[in-house]
Amino acid sequence: MERVADGVVTESAMGFFTDVTLCIGCKACEVACKQWNQLPSDGYALTGNSYDNTSRLSSTTWRHVAFVEQMDREVPAASRWMMMSDVCKHCTNAGCLEACPTGAIVRNEFDDVYVQPDVCNGCGYCVPSCPFGVVAVQQNTGVAQKCTLCYDRQKDGMEPACAKSCPTDSILFGRVDELRVKAEARVANLRAQGKDVRLYGVDGEETRNVGPLNAFFLIPDRPEVFNLPPKPVLPSRFQPAAYTAGLLAALAMTAVGIGVFRGFGERA
Repeated sequence: MERVADGVVTESAMGFFTDVTLCIGCKACEVACKQWNQLPSDGYALTGNSYDNTSRLSSTTWRHVAFVEQMDREVPAASRWMMMSDVCKHCTNAGCLEACPTGAIVRNEFDDVYVQPDVCNGCGYCVPSCPFGVVAVQQNTGVAQKCTLCYDRQKDGMEPACAKSCPTDSILFGRVDELRVKAEARVANLRAQGKDVRLYGVDGEETRNVGPLNAFFLIPDRPEVFNLPPKPVLPSRFQPAAYTAGLLAALAMTAVGIGVFRGFGERA
């Protein structure tokens, strides 16, 4: 594969294809991620949100299995229970990378968006700049953290811990171009069975602003059902309008100031 990512041409971007229709909610990926990356426990408090007690991606949870219950009381047979393993999207146009003032967030040789902990100063600018709410600053270390796509494992020719542990192959790891071929074939197969599914994060209108995602998903419902923004937008898109508004405000204040001083001059 050859494409431009943040100004760098990449030929073998590595990433994830997560098939929600195959996820059984075992959370093996969450456990494997925490174990390999030595991430602390999130505690044992019950959230009351189905069987999901980690709630969301965070600085200490880099893979999160969400439980989506759609219950139809009138037609119980139409009810369904869906599970999805969420992760950093490693965007082509990464908002966190754009916002980082220290160069701590880089794109490594595998085309993954990677946070260098020894360079990060904990400013937190990356946190609101991620349209997916992935990045977070770890309170104890003061460093921004998220999925590294198991960079250390990749360097040794190993697949990430989450994909390795997935018992149903809901999480596939590999070259993004090859994963997209598999994903499109999977979609065609499911649609032939009469199932309504779609790909989220592949070239299309939904993620046009952030570009194709190196971690994309096959989902059986609307993106927002799985806490995926239907049209994620980078904060930098609003900068021209913000600069224009600031300039107009400055000009207006200048005009008011000139008027005030002229008024004082005439009275004198």
